[in-house]
Order: sequence, then C-alpha cells, then structure tokens
Amino acid sequence: MTNILIKKLIKNYENTGNSRVRENYGKLASIMGIGSNLLLFVIKITVGLLFNSISITADAVNNLSDSGSSLVTLLGFKLSGKPADADHPFGHQRMEYISGLVVSFIILFLGLQLIQSSFDKILHPELPQFSIISVVVLIVAILIKLWQCLFYRKIGKTINSLTLLATAIDSRNDIMATSAVLVATIVTYLTGFNLDGYMGVVVALFIIISGINLVRETISPLLGTAPSNELVDQIYKKILSYEHIIGLHDLMIHNYGESKIYASVHCEVPAELDVLISHSVIDKIERDFLKDMNIHLIIHLNPVITNDEKTNELKEQVEQTIARISPDIHIHDFRVVWGYNHSNLIFDVVVPFDVEWSDEELNIMISNEIYKINPTYHAVITVDYKDYVPNEDEFCV
Repeated sequence: MTNILIKKLIKNYENTGNSRVRENYGKLASIMGIGSNLLLFVIKITVGLLFNSISITADAVNNLSDSGSSLVTLLGFKLSGKPADADHPFGHQRMEYISGLVVSFIILFLGLQLIQSSFDKILHPELPQFSIISVVVLIVAILIKLWQCLFYRKIGKTINSLTLLATAIDSRNDIMATSAVLVATIVTYLTGFNLDGYMGVVVALFIIISGINLVRETISPLLGTAPSNELVDQIYKKILSYEHIIGLHDLMIHNYGESKIYASVHCEVPAELDVLISHSVIDKIERDFLKDMNIHLIIHLNPVITNDEKTNELKEQVEQTIARISPDIHIHDFRVVWGYNHSNLIFDVVVPFDVEWSDEELNIMISNEIYKINPTYHAVITVDYKDYVPNEDEFCV
C-alpha cells in the first residue's frame, strides 16, 4: 500500500536526491500521520468516555499528540524545502533535523507523563467497564499503528530522514502502549486485579529510553557528524580515477541536509605538469562531483616533486621513522629546501584525535628522530588532526 501511495502521489518519486521530491515525501508522511492519528483520537476518546476507561482516554490523548508531532514534521519539511537566501546561503535543510529533535522531545515528555499517570493508577486503582467494543477498538488501533510504523520506516529509509525514522519509533512505542492497555483490560476483566498502572510503568520506561536515544541521534547531525566510510571510500576512488592525480589528503565534508553536501580536499599532482593542465583536471573533478554525486567540491592543488630521487628517498626515511613513533601517524605535503649548512624538511603530520602527546611534544619527538638521520636536517612540522581517510587496505596515498 505504501508503494502505491508513493507512486500515485509523488511525482518523480525515484529522484530522492531532489529537494522538492524529498519535501513531497515528507508532506505525504506527515499528512497521513495527521489524518490517521486524528481518526484514532476520535474513536478512542469516544470509547474511553463511554466506558469510563482512563487508560483508553489517555491513549487517545497520546494519539492527539502524535497528530501534533506530524504537524511539526510537516512544518519541518516545508521549511527545509525553502531555497537558499542571503541570510542562509546553504539553504534550510537542517530544519528537518530540528523538527526531528522536537518530535524526540515530545516522545520523551509523553513517556514522563505516562509514568506519572501510571503510578497514580497503582496508588488509586479504578476499574473500568469492560466492553467488547473497547477490545475491538484497541485491536484496530494496534493494527493502524503497525501500518504507521512500517509506513514511516519505509519513507524514512527511502529519503534517509531521521525525523521520519524517529516518528516510526514513536509509532512502535504506541503499539507497545496500546497493547499494554489491551492486555491490562482483558486481565483485569478475567482476574479482577487491575494491571493498568503496572503495565503503564513498563511501557513508560521503554518510551523514555527510546526518547533519550532519539534526542542523541537527532542532535548529532546538528553538531556535525563524520561521513560514512562508504562515502569517503567512494570520494577517494572517484578522485584517484582521474589522470594526473597521484594522491589526496585533508578531505573535509560538511552536511547541511541530506541532499546538501559541501566538501574540500587537497589533490596532489606532479609539480612538473603544466599548471593549466592541472587546473583543468581539478575543474573537471569539481564539475563531475556536482553532477554525479550532488557534492559541492572545492579542491586545493598540491604540486608534488616526483622526479627528485633524493627527496623521495628522504621522504620514505621520514615515514619509516614516524611509523616507529606511532603507526597511526601519517605525513603529507613533504618537501625539502636543500641548504649548504642545513636543510629544512617541511611537512604535515596527521594524528588521531586521541593521540597521547601534545602538539609540542610530538613536534619535539619527531624533530629529534629526524636529527638522528642527519644533524643538518631541521624539521618544520604542522600538526593536523586526523581527517576522513578511506579503508587503508584499498588505498595507499
């Protein structure tokens, strides 16, 4: 059914990289959520009031809040679809993350409210009137929530939306909550022992834990997260496939939304190559990345001397020396200014974020080791913290 709705209501539904198509996916999910949750609210509130069931009435209010969450999601997708302007030159796609965070806080708030009302039911039990209508309504509600969960998850994965994946988890929590109400209703009728409050506490704790995890997940992209290993490997493979590119480093990737990616990288080319040819190559790479991967790529050109055997041998010596200090430390941008009394070895070292030494300590250690190679060598070192690197088994750059 989900696939039928997508194909019927979303134009160019396969082009999920397009911001307008993505927005339409979000609108469809939000509108379906608003409608189905309002329907559940009306049915449950009617049954809850008719049969004096506090748990069903509370579940109805929960569905009303779900409808409000869908409204927040709809607003988030609408705002994230706005084009870039003077105040927001990178667009508004991060509004989707903010709406996801709001939904996460709503889930957390409802969990706290549910645990409070559940303790109240334990302290002040009140038997509801049993009715087969109540049981049927709860079963129908569970089935609708199951459809919602699968619907949100399907669309969330299709467009890689944290907001909709969070909403899918909220629907899953609702299935648990309504199932608890159903079980408690039946057990209470059969045994006379009121389970409403106890079942409510278990479900509330489950919802609270889910809410905390969702808050963490939706905050991460706002703070800025590392790209996937697959994306990094894909970028390295693509760049190294171009003629005259002999290496790359300092890859940085910034995400302003699922379809708004900016990246920068340093590409190494032979120093003896005509600069116009080198410039033409990096221009082509930048254009191809925007066309093929929708990545706005900026390349810094690094000329590397490849025909100086003395410099190449010294670079290999320095790499081996640094590997003895730590195999996790690498170098790039190596060059030598040869002099009569001393020579300057100029290079960058890339270290992990959890390196045990300070920049100054590392500088001294490496300089001392290079001094042992030759007392006339003077190291000029820039310490960089580890950028995004590919699978080292596949790349040697």
